[in-house]
Amino acid sequence: MPPITAVRHSAAPPRSIALILASMFCFAVVDALAKSVALDYPPNEVTFFRMLFGLLPALAVCLHGKPLRQRIRQMDWRGQSIRALTLLGASGLFFAGLPYMPLGEAVSIVYSETLLVIVLAPLLLKETLKPRDALAAAFGFVGVLLVVRPDQAHASNTQAWIGPVLLIGSAFFGALSIIQIKRIRATDDSSTTVLFFTTVGTLVTGASLFFAWHAPSSEALVIMALLGVFATAGQLLMTMAFREGDAGALAPYNYTSIVWAALFGYIAWGETIGAVALVGIALIVGSSIAVAMRGKQPEGPLV
Repeated sequence: MPPITAVRHSAAPPRSIALILASMFCFAVVDALAKSVALDYPPNEVTFFRMLFGLLPALAVCLHGKPLRQRIRQMDWRGQSIRALTLLGASGLFFAGLPYMPLGEAVSIVYSETLLVIVLAPLLLKETLKPRDALAAAFGFVGVLLVVRPDQAHASNTQAWIGPVLLIGSAFFGALSIIQIKRIRATDDSSTTVLFFTTVGTLVTGASLFFAWHAPSSEALVIMALLGVFATAGQLLMTMAFREGDAGALAPYNYTSIVWAALFGYIAWGETIGAVALVGIALIVGSSIAVAMRGKQPEGPLV
């Protein structure tokens, strides 16, 4: 999962733009694949296979650079554990909420984690809440309300609120994991963080299979294996992009994953996004980009 990076307001090189666009495409593919299996399999199982098949690539990346033994010895175990559990909660709730909402709307709601960071940071990190950031967050939360608002025919149906509640919960835990990154010791690099999270996620969700398990078909197993492959590819592409370009300059391109998600949702399930929800998505994206330009944007989605 991506760290928070200070922003220097400079233009992004074309190579970085291409890399971040490819990364967002990979993340949108992950979301679409996850929804295709989340309709038939419990979210803990989907999360387990996403973690399991991402474990080997994460280990391979972590073996470059410092020796693994040294990384383990120097690791901030407490900080990494809190971060892994909060991020695992975000992933599980996201997969649980996917069957209940159009894919594009689901992804846009989770992106509101950036706005939740603004609200939570003064409480958990003792940072000052600046008026411009508070205003951007307020507009973004209005956007969330517009996206999650069921139409009048379903407003009184409890079932209609399950997806939005789960996805807002995912954004909340995602925001906590982003904040936790700022608390982890600087000796822990991003590859160590990804490997630890993937390992903890595999163990925790593996234990949960005793409570909720549906034997996957060979087709579903392939799809869940691809989840891990595309998620790892997205993380690697994103890391390369932010090594060469600034977070603020690249932030607008992060939200192309919402466009891809909406397109995949339409092609695969015939999902459409209403005019009110489109306005809400625009408010979420616009306010998040405004926050990014002030240096508080996470580098990418939490998957």
